Amino acid sequence: MLSYRHAFHAGNPADVLKHFVLTELLQHLNQKDKPYWYIDTHAGAGGYALDSGYAAKNAEYAEGIGRLWSARDLPAALGTYVDIVRAFNEGDALRAYPGSPMVARALLREHDRMKLFELHTTDNRLLNEAFAGAGRSVKIEKQDGFSSLRSMLPPPTRRALVLIDPPYEIREDYRYTFETLREAVVRFPTGTYCVWYPQLQKMDSRDLPAKLKRMKVDSWLHVALTTRTPPADGFGMYGSGLFVVNPPWTLPATLKSVMPWLVKTLGQDGGAKFELEFQIP
Repeated sequence: MLSYRHAFHAGNPADVLKHFVLTELLQHLNQKDKPYWYIDTHAGAGGYALDSGYAAKNAEYAEGIGRLWSARDLPAALGTYVDIVRAFNEGDALRAYPGSPMVARALLREHDRMKLFELHTTDNRLLNEAFAGAGRSVKIEKQDGFSSLRSMLPPPTRRALVLIDPPYEIREDYRYTFETLREAVVRFPTGTYCVWYPQLQKMDSRDLPAKLKRMKVDSWLHVALTTRTPPADGFGMYGSGLFVVNPPWTLPATLKSVMPWLVKTLGQDGGAKFELEFQIP
């Protein structure tokens, strides 16, 4: 199944959490001069229009980046992420949103490299258009990111950030995510890995964080942002989470300072909350 289009959800609260943490991870890697690879197993289209097309139908961005765009009390830690989104727009109006590859592109240096996988035909074409002229620094493959990741690891640089961000439109995506991460950590144990997942009433979604925490890794962090009470009918996403392997030691403190503000700003009802767990030697 390849019906999922992230354009419907671009800039929503889940994107805010994911791309804020992604920004923090990339900035940490940039503290050392040695180059690294950014690998995205499900890269999407690269960027999304918010004022037309799919994103305008549900306008999920209004409950996400839209609230940060005009916030006067924005925490300093969110500044780089919001600046990246502003740079992706022309003028003062919020009309477009960068996907994960574009967020990464804003922070990668000249000697770093990007490896992007996107199997959806239309999104792959849009992704290639978005990175036209990027040259050898960006390689885009129309392949399944789950099965293709193993050939990338370990990278020649021995430094990498891997984002595993599937659509979870089929049940097997949960199993593929767990198995892909488990194998990747064995092949390249010093890499940084970031797994995104949706909060849904489905058992697979609720079980995934616990399964990831039981993996045999020395250093990990789990953060989740719930924006509303789980719906009574059992349908619909009510939050999202990230599981990071080999996170920066500074990340927990940053999240402790930012997550309460995100709950207050992005929360839709009294069920809004955050969860933060970590094990960092």
